Amino acid sequence: MAALAPRADGALSAAAPPAFPLMTPRLQGELSPDGTLDLSLWGLGEVGRLRLAGLEGPFAIAPNRIEAAGGAGLWAAQSAPALVVSGPRPQPAEEGRLVVQPRGDDWLIAAGASDAELAAALALDVAQVRREAEAYVRRCDALPAAGPLLRSLVMQGAHAALSSVRRDEAGRFAGLAAGLIYSNPPRTYYRDGYWTLQLLLRLAPDAAADQIELLAAGVRPDGEAPSAVIVPCPAADAFEHNRLAREALAAIHWRPGEWWSDHFDSPLFFVLAVGDHAAATGDDALARRCWPLLTAVFRRYLALRGPDGLPVKPHNDRDWADNVYREGLVAYDLGLWVGALDVLARLGARLGQDLAAEAAAEAAQARAAIARSLLRDGLYVDYLRPDGWAETHLALDALTLLRFDAAPAPQAAAFLEAVRARLESRHNPDQPYGDFGMLCVWPTFADRQALRAKSAFPFRYHNGGDWPWLDALCAAERLRRGLPGWRYPLTRWWEACLANGWAGAVEHFSVPFGRGSLLQAWSSLPAAVALQYADQVLAGDAEDRLAV
Repeated sequence: MAALAPRADGALSAAAPPAFPLMTPRLQGELSPDGTLDLSLWGLGEVGRLRLAGLEGPFAIAPNRIEAAGGAGLWAAQSAPALVVSGPRPQPAEEGRLVVQPRGDDWLIAAGASDAELAAALALDVAQVRREAEAYVRRCDALPAAGPLLRSLVMQGAHAALSSVRRDEAGRFAGLAAGLIYSNPPRTYYRDGYWTLQLLLRLAPDAAADQIELLAAGVRPDGEAPSAVIVPCPAADAFEHNRLAREALAAIHWRPGEWWSDHFDSPLFFVLAVGDHAAATGDDALARRCWPLLTAVFRRYLALRGPDGLPVKPHNDRDWADNVYREGLVAYDLGLWVGALDVLARLGARLGQDLAAEAAAEAAQARAAIARSLLRDGLYVDYLRPDGWAETHLALDALTLLRFDAAPAPQAAAFLEAVRARLESRHNPDQPYGDFGMLCVWPTFADRQALRAKSAFPFRYHNGGDWPWLDALCAAERLRRGLPGWRYPLTRWWEACLANGWAGAVEHFSVPFGRGSLLQAWSSLPAAVALQYADQVLAGDAEDRLAV
């Protein structure tokens, strides 16, 4: 696949057609390099496949817009599920629910879950579709003062976050999509949603509030929550009524409406999301409505405490590292716990003072217990099992301890320097793949019996792959603390995407195994960090100046 190059205007240029993802509030799909265009509707599923033969380079790629030589290209509308294609005549490659109409020298491609939605899509004219597409590109161009690499990173990150906001056929909010491959059944995640909210709270705060309200419905009265909530829609109904699917997944989906029941980190992300919304908007009305659920989450994790006073994760694979059976005291989860306690203490000052005092005391005890239990040679272990065995490798997801101020300043500084030396591939001569980006762990897991599926392979997925959302946590901590060296974790993954011809924010990647999903919502976090620290980012990394 041909490499991409960032342009001064934030778009990407390519000599050959890339894999091009698109996502609007209703329509989503991917244009493959061979000209195959697969399209789906959120909440309905696949609606058809077309062939766009004859698009020739050079190409200019921007969010939901690709322009080719001679004025040809593709533009996606925002107000209805419709596309305009100029140049090649779309050829049906598979029967579906698409309608293709000639509009002068152009073609309108429309879909709909109902006759009314299809009629609204067909009512758009070519000029309006193009205007909507261009306006969307401008909306995603959130850091225009940056250079080409960073400007394009932010543009594509904003696209990943904004396009995750899905709508039903009546235009109502229908959840945040985690990415292109998370729509069957349509579902919306607590963890992915939380990291996506970091940008949406800046660019689309109403959607952030809607997401929290939707996720609130998935939190049980005892504070338990699944990995994701299945969004009510025809595709979800079909999933729930598919006996074979239901029986095959009964061991992990325990109740209707839940996707992967009882995740250890999900309730904590819910608390954190409510707290972030209140802090960003200055409005605690949503927090007030959610307060009984927040209280239930607090009581749930108190009941999960072990002898050292910290919540103990069961022997399962139910947190973000869902290919790893981490058990006991998990640094990543404990960082979330401390962050949630601080939220409860802060919100409780207005909503429940007794609980606020209890949460504040619990937070102080948790910080002390984490230092006693998880520090080995000055660095935090990944996890400590109840039998006393520890996975002592360096894990990038332990940065939650830093993000939520569970690590004292000296330990935080030592951890960041160890990350720099071992998890930045450029500084680690013991890994075999050169300078490609960040390793999420090093060395790879010693506890091989804890691994399953993709993570069973060294350097793949949770076992050493590069995850842009984790890279962003690292960059953010360096920026927050005024440390140089933030540019590499913030941008190196994006350079790798461009070099590989991946037109959009990827879920994860590794050199020997390739990439995950395109247009992954929580991979918008690097863009959110760049905007949060825009003045520092635009001023440049002191490490770059020292290198010169």
